Amino acid sequence: MEVTEIFGSNVFNDKVMKERLPKEIYKSLKNTILQDSTLKPEVADVVANAMKDWAIEKGATHYTHWFQPLTGITAEKHDSFISPTEDGMVIMEFSGKQLIQGEPDASSFPSGGLRATFEARGYTAWDCTSPAFLKEDAAGNTTLCIPTAFYSYNGEALDKKTPLLRSMNAVSKQALRILKALGNKTTTKVTATVGPEQEYFLIEKEFYLDRIDLMLSGRSLFGAPAPKGQELEDQYFGAIKDRISAFMKDLDIELWKLGISSKTKHNEVAPAQFEMAPIFSTTNIATDHNQLVMETMEKVALRHDLVCLLHEKPFGGINGSGKHNNWSLGTDDGQNLLEPGNTPEKNEQFLIFLAALIKTVDKHADILRASAASTGNDHRLGANEAPPAIISIFMGNQLTDILEKLAKGEKASSTEKTYLNVGVDTLPAFPKDNSDRNRTSPFAFTGNKFEFRMVGSSASIARPNMVLNTIVAETLDEIATRLENAKDKNAEATAIIKEIVQQHGRIIFNGNGYSQDWVKEAEKRGLPNVKNTVDALKAFVSDKAIKLFAKYNVLTEEESHSRYDIYLERYAKQINIEAMCAIDMVKKQYIPAIIRFETMLADSVAKVKACGINASVQEEFLKKIAELLDSANKKLAKLEENAKKCQEIDDMVKKAEAYRDLVASSSLKELRADIDALENLTDKNYWPVPTYAEMLFKL
Repeated sequence: MEVTEIFGSNVFNDKVMKERLPKEIYKSLKNTILQDSTLKPEVADVVANAMKDWAIEKGATHYTHWFQPLTGITAEKHDSFISPTEDGMVIMEFSGKQLIQGEPDASSFPSGGLRATFEARGYTAWDCTSPAFLKEDAAGNTTLCIPTAFYSYNGEALDKKTPLLRSMNAVSKQALRILKALGNKTTTKVTATVGPEQEYFLIEKEFYLDRIDLMLSGRSLFGAPAPKGQELEDQYFGAIKDRISAFMKDLDIELWKLGISSKTKHNEVAPAQFEMAPIFSTTNIATDHNQLVMETMEKVALRHDLVCLLHEKPFGGINGSGKHNNWSLGTDDGQNLLEPGNTPEKNEQFLIFLAALIKTVDKHADILRASAASTGNDHRLGANEAPPAIISIFMGNQLTDILEKLAKGEKASSTEKTYLNVGVDTLPAFPKDNSDRNRTSPFAFTGNKFEFRMVGSSASIARPNMVLNTIVAETLDEIATRLENAKDKNAEATAIIKEIVQQHGRIIFNGNGYSQDWVKEAEKRGLPNVKNTVDALKAFVSDKAIKLFAKYNVLTEEESHSRYDIYLERYAKQINIEAMCAIDMVKKQYIPAIIRFETMLADSVAKVKACGINASVQEEFLKKIAELLDSANKKLAKLEENAKKCQEIDDMVKKAEAYRDLVASSSLKELRADIDALENLTDKNYWPVPTYAEMLFKL
């Protein structure tokens, strides 16, 4: 089968709808999708029947409302198409009502106090803007998956999709106001688009099954560095090994079936680390697709006796994994609002939207930082492969120069196009880009989009994009109001750009975000540097954030607080799992193994001495191991004590803070230091778990 036949073959997409739906029904559904109008029940009935017939023809027996609760993963409850008749037979049935609305139990999903356990009723509602698709499992079952929103009996959002859709409406509405104020008469809708790159690790399945820390917490809680890491820089963009290539081929095919445009694949910086990147799509579809990407990666890896690790920092001492969130705004008449053109200094529309982003990121850096906060990301942000916890914008020298001149009231002009000639006659001269790329920036302008590089590899992109859309909507709202009330709109636009650069230009930084000099400089500029999740999440329940989300109908005050509570509780639970897992491994694996090795050494010392031979080498090793083992045992007791203290705290904020201070940043790290030192002294035949060298290089 050709790629063109594979792509979207399991998706109830526009092509399928056009073929199977009556013209008027198709037209009505498309109008609902494109103009955010209400779906008529009679249209839903026809669509449901066509969708059912299509799914059954492809082998489906069940359907599910596929939704994204606040667990960070997806959820599904499967119902068959079978419906009994009075004569004892069955028919295959699927109504418009079943398509539009489902009723899963809402009591066991995290709600942050929005729902009590006994209040079970919840609803799923079809998101018709995201195509339904077929999902196949290893047993050969095929299920029709219908993307839905998930909310409670009282209408509170219990998922990640509902606020995301609300935020998309908010940013579209405010962007349209600006376009109309600037004289645009053709655009009717503005869509936030995203292309989320996805980094991941692959290791042997047998190694994964021998490491309960990887199985239960997603990362290796212990592990001495391998003799070789990434210092030779030979992994990044290196030749892809045959076995990995086979995995990537299968992954592409499975993603293409789902209509996910898996475009790029390559080796990443760390050993055993890789990346895939898709083509841009609307934000809610990109969010759905990225959830499917992560799920498909894990399933396909198992077929190859591999395990896909999506944790932000599965291995200490080498690069972790992120998810670069490439965000832009596009119109329904084909414009990219962040496209500078050949003469950006004359492109008023571009400069207005660029200035809006500058003000937005500076004003709401704290909320943007909170959107990427997670237990796993605490190990990654600020390390040498990831942006620091300080939010800044990379703009490039040319755009920065233009903005600075506009701020001073000077005439700005873009530099003439220059060409690179590398001195080899057979190589063509090619135009040089207006700016370099800055891999150290958390929020970088990359030509016609912004790349938010803080997002963690295991995270849903719904939260950061919901935040980004909303905070941008506020700035666009303010700018639109000024433009609408201005007599001379061009003069007002110039004044707005000048004012924003003067007041918020501190957020622009084109240098090395990894350097300590930048940390000092950022402090001078007054930029926040929030280094851990517990502190970062507080921004979600600040008065500023609560008013902001409520104003644009993205989150009610109760919904904002619920998410804060859920994310804090998740943090505490994840650190507790890491602590319990570490305690289990040290007690049941490491200490027994080290004692066996220690006993062997002690026997060796006695036997060698009995022969009248100098046993100083064995004695020295034995002494070092005994000292480290004693130290590790004391630190194990301290970890157990601290974990118990944390478990007994009722207040969730204090509980999360205690886990951060007593476990994550202290006793867990201290215990690891001793165990890793013991690994370097212990005979590999005695060591109870696969080492970093084995996991990272035996592929």
